[in-house]
Amino acid sequence: MTRTIARKIDGIAVSKQVKDKVKSEIEQRIAKGFRQPGLAVIIVGDDAASHVYVSHKKKACEVAGIRSMAYDLPAVTTQQELMDLVSELNNNSDIDGILVQLPLPEHIETEDIIEHIATHKDVDGFHPYNIGRLVARIPTLRSCTPYGVMKLLESIGEPIKSKHAVIVGASNHVGRPMGLELLLAGATVTTCHRFTPNLVEFVSQADILVVGVGKPGLIKGEWIKPGAIVIDIGMNRLANGKLTGDVEHDAAAERAAWITPVPGGVGPMTVAMLMENTLYANKTYHEPDV
Repeated sequence: MTRTIARKIDGIAVSKQVKDKVKSEIEQRIAKGFRQPGLAVIIVGDDAASHVYVSHKKKACEVAGIRSMAYDLPAVTTQQELMDLVSELNNNSDIDGILVQLPLPEHIETEDIIEHIATHKDVDGFHPYNIGRLVARIPTLRSCTPYGVMKLLESIGEPIKSKHAVIVGASNHVGRPMGLELLLAGATVTTCHRFTPNLVEFVSQADILVVGVGKPGLIKGEWIKPGAIVIDIGMNRLANGKLTGDVEHDAAAERAAWITPVPGGVGPMTVAMLMENTLYANKTYHEPDV
């Protein structure tokens, strides 16, 4: 009997479609006399992974036609200095979006910084106001990773309504808004976290499984419900340098209908949705120069 291997959900291809659409719309708007969207990217300290992520975001801005302004601050930057910079950018009419790369140094209160970003410039979608809009079913600027997952699900054409979606991970920036996105789309949502007993029981019920914990191989392949859609948000670097997700990919692919690869799945979508959010903020909240 021939085994059916899950079809790949290609985040690289879908993210290119999103960025191409953003680029085309920006070009059309500039031709009509509208101002080029602007994104301020702030990074504090020397975290290597953060600098790689910021580099990807800057390149995406170049491709999409978004003006990127970079602020590379030393690790000794104080909370007040960072707050002052955010205030300055909040008041800068050329800036449509403000991105503060996480994690921040330990001496800086992350949530205070997030809440200090103007809600209409919160293109990461992390501000409690924007999360609250999603809770109330009137979304505006949406958290980039969950929003990207929804675009991936849309791309495969599988229905979401009435499906049982299981989220593993309940972080403020991924797991919680992911559950809200799927709830908004009509799924029945279960959120699992570190206090969930018998995780396998919940995972094995999932028509749609989304995992974002940061623990390689946490989800065993044999747990996957046959025919499920598996979205692996995890990005972990092993001792041998290989990148892997939170799901045992090869074993899971023997049971799932669709699965995201790591890398090349959700990661590119996060950056693509940042571009879309910046354009959205530009169109929706900021007066153009015409």
